[in-house]
Amino acid sequence: MRSIESISAIGVSQEIENTTQSELAIISSAGPKQETKAGQAKEALLKQMDIKVYDYIAQHVIPERESVRVMDIYKIDQLDNRATERARSLINIHQINDVKYINKFLKRVNANLPDAGLFIGCIETVQIRKRKLFANGRNIFKSLYWFFCFIFHRVMPKIRYVQKVYFGITKGKFRWLTMAEMLGRLVSCGFEIIEYKEIEGKLYFVVMKTHEPTNNQKPSFGPLFAMNRIGKNGKLIKVYKLRTMHPYSEFLQDFVVKLNGYNEVGKPANDFRLADWGRLYRKYWLDEIPQFINVLKGELAIVGVRPLSQTRFNELPEDVRQKRIRFKPGCIPPYVALNMPDSEQNIEAERIYMAAKEKAPFLTDVKYFIMAVYNILTGKIKSS
Repeated sequence: MRSIESISAIGVSQEIENTTQSELAIISSAGPKQETKAGQAKEALLKQMDIKVYDYIAQHVIPERESVRVMDIYKIDQLDNRATERARSLINIHQINDVKYINKFLKRVNANLPDAGLFIGCIETVQIRKRKLFANGRNIFKSLYWFFCFIFHRVMPKIRYVQKVYFGITKGKFRWLTMAEMLGRLVSCGFEIIEYKEIEGKLYFVVMKTHEPTNNQKPSFGPLFAMNRIGKNGKLIKVYKLRTMHPYSEFLQDFVVKLNGYNEVGKPANDFRLADWGRLYRKYWLDEIPQFINVLKGELAIVGVRPLSQTRFNELPEDVRQKRIRFKPGCIPPYVALNMPDSEQNIEAERIYMAAKEKAPFLTDVKYFIMAVYNILTGKIKSS
């Protein structure tokens, strides 16, 4: 992954023109007196802003412009259409961690912006909190405190019924959010990521409204995660795995690929969506165990071509795409048996496997299974 200090995912820029302090105005249809008060409030918010934060925001919009509304809010009802009807960009200096219903809030922001409108906000990520806590070293008390807070602020809000207790105690404030979850929520709510940067202990993001919020795809929260994959005859199937990524990571697949490309085994490189426990699962292939559910359902074979996402499938050579949908995907892909993990090599491994399977289906699968088990047990190939 590129440095978190400044990551530009797409080439989006806005014209930035010189402006004067006299341009301060309220984004409202109210009268002159109300406009003056709101303008003064806006000016006060800008004066509170850290100079580094202001400079970062000013790279994308001029905060003083009439078409830019600056807010310090965390409740949905504070976002009314009348106050934002003339705004092309919204800046919220209040961290999203304190918003009770985050997705509803983001959808309201989406609804209040025109197409290509910008939204700039911030969060304190779990990673930043952890770095602050252990900045001066670890001890048993800090570790116990971290564990308790993780269960309370990170796990409880994700569990049905239990989350009611959590919100009753916290009123929705102080939620723990990872960078991947926040960015994924933004994409699911109709935004495209332009840039994000850590400044003074908070992660600031700049996103653009590009589409309506997604309502037909539910985010993953539980330990078992169903991924949409291309099956035999091009049929879309759900392949089960133990979740190794942060919630809402599925909405960031295209973004991560555009950002960093693929690694040597054909998976997104430097993938910040991967959780710490996920690395352990993947190292020992534990995340693959639930795929036996797909085997019992007849959707996967023990050995076969990799079940790929639509994004990765579309990037394959035409001849491979046409041929591989004739075969049932498998839990153990050919590159494991042939020890060809490289992004290009694993495509060639599938070509070799499919050619052999056409001649001797059963014997080919037995041979590749034995070879794969040997490579795994001897450490010749490792899970990514």
